[in-house]
Amino acid sequence: MRYLSFDIEATGLGEKDYIIEFAMIPFDAKQRVLEEGLSKHFYIKCPSFDSMKKDLDPWVIEHNEELIKKAHKDGIEIERFKRELEIYVTNPTIKEYFQGQKITLFGKSMNAIDLPFMNRDLGWEFMRKHFNHRVHDLTSVTYSLIDLKCLPAKCESGSELMKHFNMGHVAHTALEDARNTALMYFKMLKQFSNKKS
Repeated sequence: MRYLSFDIEATGLGEKDYIIEFAMIPFDAKQRVLEEGLSKHFYIKCPSFDSMKKDLDPWVIEHNEELIKKAHKDGIEIERFKRELEIYVTNPTIKEYFQGQKITLFGKSMNAIDLPFMNRDLGWEFMRKHFNHRVHDLTSVTYSLIDLKCLPAKCESGSELMKHFNMGHVAHTALEDARNTALMYFKMLKQFSNKKS
């Protein structure tokens, strides 16, 4: 099947936090090919770091200060992002790649912030119009493989899963995370399709 691997970075996990970065890259699971030429990346405008700092999680302050400042300075407004995303998903090249079907989203731990934030900021109608109501989540696949004792329990952590597949550290940038999530899935497909029943 073909999927759109995507990732967002945000100012936190709370209801009132902001999307500050979004990236996506289509891939073909059967061929195990990432379509680098069809990848897309956005910074999305948010309030200034200083104005939000008192409400930010310590981890976000430590790791995402520069990203928040970049999004505040260079990001596009959320309504423009919505228009740009619609232009992307309705582009004839993308429609042909997905064979005229609604796009199936692929990501990691999407229920945490990705899907709730996208439903909130882009709207339920937008999401249902352009994306399949079914999604494919690498974390769910990982949990199944842990339950089957095909992966060690520590792999429920994204950083540990990256280490398990000798892929280094989680980048915490949207495009690299979208890319690496798909690449980890390729590695799972390769490893477990070779297992004898």
